[in-house]
Amino acid sequence: MEKHFCLDDSPVFRMIELDEVDSTNNFLRRFGAPGDRRMTLVTTEFQSAGRGAATNKWESARGENLLFSLRVMPTALPIRRMFAISEAAALAVKAALDAFVPGFSVKWPNDIYFGDSKVAGILIENDLQGSQVLRSTIGIGINVNQRRFLSDAPNPRSLADIAGHDVERRFVLEQFMEHFTSLLRKIENGNTAALDAVHEAYKSGLYRSGEEHEYADEMGTFYAKIVDVEPSGHILLCDKEGLLRRYEFKELKYIL
Repeated sequence: MEKHFCLDDSPVFRMIELDEVDSTNNFLRRFGAPGDRRMTLVTTEFQSAGRGAATNKWESARGENLLFSLRVMPTALPIRRMFAISEAAALAVKAALDAFVPGFSVKWPNDIYFGDSKVAGILIENDLQGSQVLRSTIGIGINVNQRRFLSDAPNPRSLADIAGHDVERRFVLEQFMEHFTSLLRKIENGNTAALDAVHEAYKSGLYRSGEEHEYADEMGTFYAKIVDVEPSGHILLCDKEGLLRRYEFKELKYIL
């Protein structure tokens, strides 16, 4: 019989299921740190103040999507490679969705797209200690069964809309947890070869990689190709004049 990943409480993580909360990330930031190094997974049916990156809000109809956060405590992940947590989370969401409909990609730094539509978003808050990552709080929203979106977000879409039928949300979460726990085991102790392998996998699934498209920065719009993402998380683009441009998160806007 094929082995099936189970969400029941385990030596790997503990799970907390909530009906409603302001945001799952906020809940975990308030929730006392455990005495062991297990992950803590918290899910909710509805967020009254769901957050995206920076000041963005995350729209989700009650009971239709996946809203969850993970708190992880890497063993020995250096700060210079903390972007690997973001890469692992994005790859795990992509793999979970690809299990239902292949063809998802990662829009730098960690949104999940199908074509030019956004299906999932990730918000990561890191706590640092010395030269290492003490803990990461990873908030994830995946549009699973919602078909109608009321916010002014330009391009939301759900897995159900893509697949043509509703999807059992728990199956998507199981897929994510199976992939993420595997990736975390590889990178959490700071092994360079494992970190590099995850980084290359991240780059291979990148949205718009190597294609010429329109972007914008503080100086205005321009056309360029994504040529690389550094292990630090900085993105590199080459514009039409052959100039190499390097950006941190929120310094670059995709024109869709």
